[in-house]
Amino acid sequence: MKFLKMASEEAAVTMVNYYTSATPSIRSQPVYIQYSTHRELKTDNMTNQRAQATLQAMNAGAVHSGNMASGGEGRGIAPGQSPVLRIIVENLFYPVTLEVLQQIFSKFGSVLKIITFTRNNQFQALLQFSDTVHAQHAKATLDGQNIYNGCCTLRIDFSKLSVLNVKYNNDKSRDFTRADLPSGELEPAATFGKSKGLSQYAYFCILFWCFPSSGLSMAPVPGSLVSHPRVSLQMAPPAVHSVLLVSNLNPENVTPHCLFILFGVYGDVQRVKILFNKKENALVQMSDATQAQLAMSHLNGQRLHGNVIRVTLSKHPVVQLPRGGAGQEEQALTRDFSGSALHRFKKPGSKNFNNIFPPSATLHLSNIPSSVSEEALKDLFSLNGFAVKAFKFFQKDRKMALMQLASVEEAIEALIALHDHQLDHNQHLRVSFSKSTI
Repeated sequence: MKFLKMASEEAAVTMVNYYTSATPSIRSQPVYIQYSTHRELKTDNMTNQRAQATLQAMNAGAVHSGNMASGGEGRGIAPGQSPVLRIIVENLFYPVTLEVLQQIFSKFGSVLKIITFTRNNQFQALLQFSDTVHAQHAKATLDGQNIYNGCCTLRIDFSKLSVLNVKYNNDKSRDFTRADLPSGELEPAATFGKSKGLSQYAYFCILFWCFPSSGLSMAPVPGSLVSHPRVSLQMAPPAVHSVLLVSNLNPENVTPHCLFILFGVYGDVQRVKILFNKKENALVQMSDATQAQLAMSHLNGQRLHGNVIRVTLSKHPVVQLPRGGAGQEEQALTRDFSGSALHRFKKPGSKNFNNIFPPSATLHLSNIPSSVSEEALKDLFSLNGFAVKAFKFFQKDRKMALMQLASVEEAIEALIALHDHQLDHNQHLRVSFSKSTI
């Protein structure tokens, strides 16, 4: 486990956001990064020398992000079979937990350790068996199988790691041979931003850890695999919730409508509730669990109204509306949007399903009337406090345009402020994030 101090808060946020979807590695070892609760990083000379060596290795190109998903987990390691499997779950309609994986894979042998994580918006896991034969049988039988009927498809490959180093026993990692391991709750990523004075610091410390390989090459077992009948997983779908908990909000600026517009980029928001006694937290109910997962993967760690927000799944199955005796302020903090005309995905087969992208500094504008000029659109954004860096109409369709703003945070706030803005008597501006740049 290591600590890394960045030059600024923005640099730390950028780094964590990037490596959330692209796990880096150092010398063929995957590295996992999260925020630390430490605000100051003190080093002695020896520790500082080791840190400098690590940074030099990173700058020299020793860090290769994305190598695990592509199958090239270590260029310097000879290919072979190992007791560690790399598992990717595609078409993740229902959440897949560590316990579900243990239940499935233990049919083929003793499961020693499991580590789960999310990369490129995909749920992934590393799972270590007691020996390579068990891993071979599990891969041969389960690769391509669905955990639940028609969804949660397993894609399994051998990892180049021969052993997993599990630090904590919690819902993300588990060493079944070590019941004495701590849960790691002293350094939870969810506590980031909880301290009121945090924004006064011009830096953040980042905690990251590696899963070191034992260095032993695992030779393939000679001979063919023992035949094993194709198993029917027949797992009962879990009770899934579509409610998100959004924390570290700016209570001075956030409103139910604001969250409805932002989260509505990734699904049809049904209800929003800002907690009356803890206004930096809110519950957002999406139409289904898939939309909730999508919104969480794209919006967790983004900056809104000056705060880096955290988005996690809530244990609440629905957002409850206030009771009749609730006060006026409490009622204003909860909104039902189930009948809103601004839902982007209510029409089956809508093109909006194919144009869902992470927040970016470039916005996609559509439904622009022919009477509205480039200057008029620039003025609209400028008068609302947003600095326009570039603008371009689509050549083949002048009803659409790209507009680049100064930052992702500014683009998020512009989308909230100007989506559905009336441009003429019967046309309203549509704003979404773009994957393109100008």
